[in-house]
Amino acid sequence: MFKKLSLLFTIPDLRKKVLFILGVLAVFRIAAAIPVPGVDAERLGAFLSGNQFFGLLNIFSGGVLDNLSIVMLGVGPYITASIIMQLLTMIFPLLKEMYHEEGEAGRQKFNQYARLLTVPLALLQSYGLLVLLIRQQVIPNLSPFDYATSMIVATAGTLFLMWLGELITEKGIGNGVSLIIFAGIVSGLPLALRQELFTFSFEKVPVFIAFIAVSLVVIAGVVIISEGQRNVPVSYAKRIRGMRMYGGVSTHLPLRVNQAGVIPIIFAISIILFPGLIGSFLAGVPNPMVQRAANFLIQIFNNQMLYGIVYFVLVFMFTYFYTAVTFDPQAIADNVQKQGGFILGVRPGRPTAEFLAHILSRITLVGGLFLGIVAVLPLIVQGVFSIQALTLGGTALLIVVSVVLETMKQVDAQLVMREYESL
Repeated sequence: MFKKLSLLFTIPDLRKKVLFILGVLAVFRIAAAIPVPGVDAERLGAFLSGNQFFGLLNIFSGGVLDNLSIVMLGVGPYITASIIMQLLTMIFPLLKEMYHEEGEAGRQKFNQYARLLTVPLALLQSYGLLVLLIRQQVIPNLSPFDYATSMIVATAGTLFLMWLGELITEKGIGNGVSLIIFAGIVSGLPLALRQELFTFSFEKVPVFIAFIAVSLVVIAGVVIISEGQRNVPVSYAKRIRGMRMYGGVSTHLPLRVNQAGVIPIIFAISIILFPGLIGSFLAGVPNPMVQRAANFLIQIFNNQMLYGIVYFVLVFMFTYFYTAVTFDPQAIADNVQKQGGFILGVRPGRPTAEFLAHILSRITLVGGLFLGIVAVLPLIVQGVFSIQALTLGGTALLIVVSVVLETMKQVDAQLVMREYESL
């Protein structure tokens, strides 16, 4: 591990890439530290801590809502646009063909549509956020000109971070958007540790030890499930062309346990918190009947037990849904057959697709249960330890571990490529 880190800074090309990533992330944190004028920091902190939806939005935006910075939306609209485009491939066959069959050129065109969709989503999201913050008295009332200016600044901030992320992806190591989210999550750790140290007492030592032990077990579980995969053996028939023989080899088709990543958590929390968000908007309407309905919605989803159960079920269901969207067993079976491959004991074509779908359904069961537990992990930890100061953010933890693992794979690939070049 330490040898690989030393190689990163001894190989000139890799050193430039690492320094470039650090420089871009430093620019991101500088932009995240510039607040919008007239923000009540205490009210904003209380609002984010008491609102599950915007707390999650703060995580996925890279922590830029903590002080309502000029990049207040982060990369959230771009992530939402990418998810919408993925879902649209189920409705429009042309988009599906563009993404799956047209190769790299098709994916670039697909990503360009996602970038264009980011702009209206950022404008709508910035307007809704400003209206809600004004009603919560976090920021003062705005004139129409101030509204337009703030929305344009927030949208420009999202596009700026999207550009920085693509620069990292193109010229650095790893996925740029993921690294920006990772940097935002990690940047909050020093403040959390400082708050715990200031309130430290010897009575809390057993709780801290138990919490650290649980954290290590959860991190190990996230690594195991994230890296876990089922290898389906595939054999290729021998083919003779001229004087050469092709095929006759055996390989495997990897099916990941966590095929959907963190996307089901995003879907689930967006749906389960939408009624509460609507209730927050309607709470300021000067109509007694509307206010009663709004308060009813807010109170229902403030029930932690009900919230946890519904959250777990939705994450589990969306894991199957998103896996079905992104993984097409029939397409995989057709590609294997076209290349002269087959699974031992299974006929090519439709039987192979049914076999892959059966295996995928079984391993997705484990992945769905894992994601559901990770999603409700903060509620479980707070219930077990009976404290609010310590929280083990399951979603944030999953993102951090996934980004670290993916970046390590990219680093290993870069080092292996350099070793081959030296040979």
